[in-house]
Amino acid sequence: MNPSKHILPIIVLSQFCCTSLWFASNGVMRDLVATFGLNDNAVGHLTSAVQFGFIVGTLVFAVLSIADRFSPSKVFFSCAVLGALFNLGVVWEGNSLGSLLSFRFFTGFFLAGIYPVGMKIAADYFEKGLGKSLGYLVGALVVGTAFPHLLKEMTDTFSWKAVIVSTSSLSLLGGTLMVTLVPNGPYRKQSQQLQLSAFLTVFRNKSFRSAAFGYFGHMWELYAFWAFVPIMLQTYALLHPQTMFNIPLLSFLIIGVGGLACVLGGYLAQSIGTKKVAFMALLLSCFCCLVSPFLFSQESEILFVAFLIFWGVVVIADSPLFSTLVAQNASTEIKGTALTIVNCVGFAITIVSIQLLNEMRTWTGSNSVYMILALGPLLGLMALAFKSKPSFGR
Repeated sequence: MNPSKHILPIIVLSQFCCTSLWFASNGVMRDLVATFGLNDNAVGHLTSAVQFGFIVGTLVFAVLSIADRFSPSKVFFSCAVLGALFNLGVVWEGNSLGSLLSFRFFTGFFLAGIYPVGMKIAADYFEKGLGKSLGYLVGALVVGTAFPHLLKEMTDTFSWKAVIVSTSSLSLLGGTLMVTLVPNGPYRKQSQQLQLSAFLTVFRNKSFRSAAFGYFGHMWELYAFWAFVPIMLQTYALLHPQTMFNIPLLSFLIIGVGGLACVLGGYLAQSIGTKKVAFMALLLSCFCCLVSPFLFSQESEILFVAFLIFWGVVVIADSPLFSTLVAQNASTEIKGTALTIVNCVGFAITIVSIQLLNEMRTWTGSNSVYMILALGPLLGLMALAFKSKPSFGR
């Protein structure tokens, strides 16, 4: 049974619309600080609140096997609606730091029923060519990640409240599209019972474990790189006063180009293998981490930006491929739970790497600190190097 041609575009569009909840508020952080009289430290707390909410949400969804016991499209829709409502709470005029943190936390919590569940829905439809399908899906997330950097430019024209309302509206649209146009997929196998032990048992499969650990290494680098792209550009501009950077637009380009890389990586994986392409991307991003300190001393700003664009390509190209390997090596009846578990651990790792990198920059002020990001890819490459089942990686 071949899935209808319209299914993948709808899943991708729905994923982009709903994951805009995640990152769009970052584009109006300055307005939130000014409007509610917050201090500068609140910016970091508000950003971390979404990540922490997502981690808690994925943990709850995984333990309860939500995406495998119930219709994934209905789970997606319910979380899209609830996420939109909590996101909308940010515009309440009576907000304090505590209420803002709560709204952002629960927005992140319900994103746990959107991002990994969207991948589960794709896996239910596309048993063959899953890497290509997830490439489009993660590509949509990447563009959503880059979007707030453009919003920083737009907030001069539109009010910050309009940005929040728009992202909530997009989420409602995405959830509605998913629940009305994407029924349960032909390869879905419903789990008949609650499997509280699934969080641990999935890791008994060596091939699954190899893919998951590769993904964890990738996540150590990914979000830290995205978070510090504007800081890297600002640092280079300070070292080379003649440089004229439009930092928001360049940040959008450097991060957003990864969306195209995800799609191209998916097609490439069909030719030479999912595991091989993931390994290659992880190796190249590891190389970027190690040589990054030397690029800050280069006089050519074109070379510096080109390097960051290349890094932006290879740092994310393996993400949908790791998710593909995870899905392929998980039991069919707990595939959604497996994807959610891996997301949970992976995003927990991002908080550690971002905070460590931030502290190291405070201690030293040296651009060599970005080399610490190579630790994750190195460990991920080691995990992928272990021998696994012959079917693994295609």
